[in-house]
Amino acid sequence: MVRYICTFLLFVLGLKAPGLPRRPYMLMINEDERDVEYSQPLLNRNGTSQSTWKDFRKKVQLLVPYMWPKGNLLLQVLVLFCLGLLATERVINVFVPIYYRNIVNELSGGAPWKTLALTVCIYVILKFLQGGGAGASGFISNMRSFLWIRVQQYTNRQVQTGLFAHLHALSLRWHLGRKTGEVLRSVDRGTSSINSLLSYIVFSILPTIADIIIGIVYFTTNFNAWFGLIVFVCMAMYLTITIVITEWRTKYRREMNTRDNEAKSKAVDSLLNFETVKYYNAESYEVNRFNDAILKYQVAEWKTSASLALLNQTQNLIIGLGLLAGSLLSAYFVTEKKLQVGDFVLFGTYIIQLYTPLNWFGTYYRMIQSSFIDMENMFDLFREEQEITDDINAADLIFKVGKVEFDEVYFSYVDGKEILHGISFTVQPGHTMALVGPSGSGKSTIIRLLFRFYDVKGGCIKIDGQDIAKVKQSSLRSHIGVVPQDTVLFNDSIKNNIRYGRVTASDEDVEEASLAADIHERIITFPEGYDTQVGERGLKLSGGEKQRVAIARTILKAPQIVLLDEATSALDTQTERNIQASLAKVCANRTTIVVAHRLSTVINADQILVLQNGHIVERGRHDVLLAKGGAYAEMWMKQQQAETIDSASDTETKDKSTEKLQPPSNKGN
Repeated sequence: MVRYICTFLLFVLGLKAPGLPRRPYMLMINEDERDVEYSQPLLNRNGTSQSTWKDFRKKVQLLVPYMWPKGNLLLQVLVLFCLGLLATERVINVFVPIYYRNIVNELSGGAPWKTLALTVCIYVILKFLQGGGAGASGFISNMRSFLWIRVQQYTNRQVQTGLFAHLHALSLRWHLGRKTGEVLRSVDRGTSSINSLLSYIVFSILPTIADIIIGIVYFTTNFNAWFGLIVFVCMAMYLTITIVITEWRTKYRREMNTRDNEAKSKAVDSLLNFETVKYYNAESYEVNRFNDAILKYQVAEWKTSASLALLNQTQNLIIGLGLLAGSLLSAYFVTEKKLQVGDFVLFGTYIIQLYTPLNWFGTYYRMIQSSFIDMENMFDLFREEQEITDDINAADLIFKVGKVEFDEVYFSYVDGKEILHGISFTVQPGHTMALVGPSGSGKSTIIRLLFRFYDVKGGCIKIDGQDIAKVKQSSLRSHIGVVPQDTVLFNDSIKNNIRYGRVTASDEDVEEASLAADIHERIITFPEGYDTQVGERGLKLSGGEKQRVAIARTILKAPQIVLLDEATSALDTQTERNIQASLAKVCANRTTIVVAHRLSTVINADQILVLQNGHIVERGRHDVLLAKGGAYAEMWMKQQQAETIDSASDTETKDKSTEKLQPPSNKGN
């Protein structure tokens, strides 16, 4: 009664609690099997049906570094103590049915009250420590689960931070080809499955197998070989059927995971591009796509549910047959006076105690298998090789004056399709060089190669005579500042977005950078000033405001080399002129490479390179290139004509608007 009352009070407390306990800490405590089965459906990109136990050793080897909390003595002691509690549970599981048998025999045999009372007290104490049986809600089990939380948190933190660092170390090529929604779901479910895997293997599968072996040995030695054989055959059939059917239904689980990923991926992509959806009035189209994806997922989900029902019925049949055979045999021996009534009770109690965790064994096995399925994508992420790595003997870049050299550089994103063909040029310290040319000529590629997002296929790139492939990437990038064409801001305050240029900068440094970028006056007009949230990808700011924030961020970084990748091409003329003044402050006395769309922005460059199809077709200053009458002069003339037409069109529109606003003349006067 005390136990039921406490359970009820705990239930009422749970209704009022701010949150429910998170799996897997409470996973093994009387949780519904179907909830466990569907708690974490996961994608599988391969769509294959091979066993999830393939490469089991390699998967475990990848997990081993995260299992043992290195360098943390307290957590190591907790791990050992939890294992000690686990061993204690196995011993208690043996003695609980034995003392139950002793109580029955002493009651039927007329034992003295003191002896009977002592036996009952010992039994109740053991039952209190054991709980509902085999590690469910017992004192020791709950204590072990509580102590294990810190160990699981350590594992979770190590895996997530390790994978997060690995993703940041991957190349730009990989990030341009990834799907954000798929990657995030893989990381989330993969790290969660690691916790489940450790809990199931260490605290469920291994103890259950140990209990079965102990039970077989006990019945064989204390009863006779027939009882041990019944237990062995029943357990062997149960485990075999569970493994065979579970392996068979893996293909349905994988299909369900794939469909689940497709549905979630469509939802994430649609929400990330909600502006495009609005522009083309495609809300109903997106909803229908998402609905179709859900229908496909539900078909796969039904197959998974049906195969699960088949597995459960088969397991129940085996358990029932085993219990029937053992109970009939023990009852027969009792009638033959070979066993006592307490021995019949002992067999029934022990077998039911074994069947309780065994009934969950199928769930444990399926969840371990599901955890491996869930981790497959995370393992794929771990196996992604870093395309751009530091040389073994790489040293820090020693910056001297900022001389940049491209020496016969060849590069291609895809083999057989060259983007740059033997590009060579030199940017003198403190000078500005402009890259112009049609789209696809290789201008932005040069910027990316200098920042070492990719490695060259031939030739080399040098800064102050040092090959950038031979220096550490972190030191190289610490000396380079970039103002990109499409500025993407974090969903944070303006202050923190600017401070990202140097995270240790003070608020005064941030304001000074904003003044230099000519955005300080604009920021202080906002109600929340520098604490204004810019929204996802900075959508709450205008294009010019985002560009100025990017410029302020670069000014705060104070790089010796500045790269401007068409930083003003998407802005109107007036905004562009204002930002050009800010950029001039950034580039003053710094080596600068500018990718320009509007030629009027680079007429003062010390050197202009004209690129076409990955070749430098012209180079020189603005006036020299105009005098040549070549490709640059042709581009200049076309842009001047376009600006003249646009200016005339704007003037005509303005005149018409003024004419409409004039009051009609009064002919009567």
